[in-house]
Amino acid sequence: MTASSTETPWNLDADAALARLNRLFKAQQQAFAGEPMPPLASRRQHLQTLKALLLEHRDRIAQAINVDFTARSTAETLLAEIIPCIEQVDYVLKRLSRWMRPSRRHVSLQFQPARARVVYQPLGVVGIMVPFNYPLNLAVEPLIAALAAGNRVMIKMSEFTPHIAAVLGEMLRQGFDEDRVAVVTGEADIAQAFSALPFDHLLFTGSIPVGRHVMRAAANNLTPVTLELGGKSPAIIADDIPLDDIIDRIVFAKSLNAGQTCVAPDYVLLPRAKVGPFLEAYKTTFRRLYPTVSRNPDYTSIVNQRNYQRLQDWLRDAEEQGAHIEPVSDEVIDDGTWRMAPHLVTNVTDTMTIMQEELFGPILPVIPYDALDDALDFVSHRPRPLALYLFTYDRALQERVMTRTHAGSMAINEAVLQVGIDDLPFGGIGPSGMGHYHAHEGFLTMSKAKPVLIKSRLNGMRFIYPPYSRAIPQWLLRWLLR
Repeated sequence: MTASSTETPWNLDADAALARLNRLFKAQQQAFAGEPMPPLASRRQHLQTLKALLLEHRDRIAQAINVDFTARSTAETLLAEIIPCIEQVDYVLKRLSRWMRPSRRHVSLQFQPARARVVYQPLGVVGIMVPFNYPLNLAVEPLIAALAAGNRVMIKMSEFTPHIAAVLGEMLRQGFDEDRVAVVTGEADIAQAFSALPFDHLLFTGSIPVGRHVMRAAANNLTPVTLELGGKSPAIIADDIPLDDIIDRIVFAKSLNAGQTCVAPDYVLLPRAKVGPFLEAYKTTFRRLYPTVSRNPDYTSIVNQRNYQRLQDWLRDAEEQGAHIEPVSDEVIDDGTWRMAPHLVTNVTDTMTIMQEELFGPILPVIPYDALDDALDFVSHRPRPLALYLFTYDRALQERVMTRTHAGSMAINEAVLQVGIDDLPFGGIGPSGMGHYHAHEGFLTMSKAKPVLIKSRLNGMRFIYPPYSRAIPQWLLRWLLR
């Protein structure tokens, strides 16, 4: 179905944007009230429409994100944004009928005759707040889960990526009425107003400080939240594994989107004797994968000057406190973008900002350890991260780290790619977030699992009604307490 509105809302002033926000929310609430349980056929149609739109507009999407970043690798946009969304649609379509089916539950003897089931109902109107780093993926993957569960959806795009926000909004209006799916743009004031709406569920991806504000706003409405907040994801390299086996995986994971990935390795822990070889191997591998930084279509820019300057300030802070900084390349960036070569940092301390904040860029602290227990203690005494990476072939060590550490996700002998596995949930723990989406867990997050008890005409419970002094209730109580 094509949107009937002719409004082009991507450059509204603040008052008009706020009025539109409230109007859209009320329209979606009313539309949901008229269709509180969309059938399987319509949900499948919505997902198929979304997939068709993604395929049709893939070139526009890549071009818009490239403009927003001043330089975004088209291959990265395909690999990390468009293709995962298409694959997730296909994955959900194959399973949605089974997910929607009410599940039968056991009824104990004392409640018989009766039946029990869990019915999976849509929540209502879902809000999705999108960050700048993967503006398509982090809008569409939650949208897939919300549509599969039968919800109406409002999407607030980042003010840092206005071009993809406009393209996504126009694209979705070709396939959906705005009382089904709507895109909202605007600065921080619109984001605050968006998070304050009484959604039936609110999903936010972004920084920990902003996540706290979002959760406070949602609490005023008792709106349940899913928060994907990132944090400092460690990569632990054990002594048994050859660096040549894994260095390309680490370099790729850290270089993807120029490190602007919430699950990118934030620092590396490795045996002290491996530090020098690791630094050299990292430089060699990066230069092989990215022979140049400036004008390289495969290497993405930092999203804007503000974030570029933040990274430069943090490097200066570390250097002033005694850190040793090794740029992977001393090439001059003169292509008019905010591309930034990776920087490896050694001799770091906890007082440095780079060890206190999520880096979200091509900076990688390299920290030596003398015993693996020291590395595990280092991780365990810090806030729980969104991801943890372990590089070892030792099966016993793999099991030990899996059970001893806590993180939103874990990958062994790989990094970042766990997020792309269709059948795995994605979510944080503690400071790195709460709740899950992707896979079946996404459908469950966006649904109300409503328990239903169904009784027949025969009332077997009348035997335990008062007065409790009668013989039969006394006998039943003794039997239940056996």
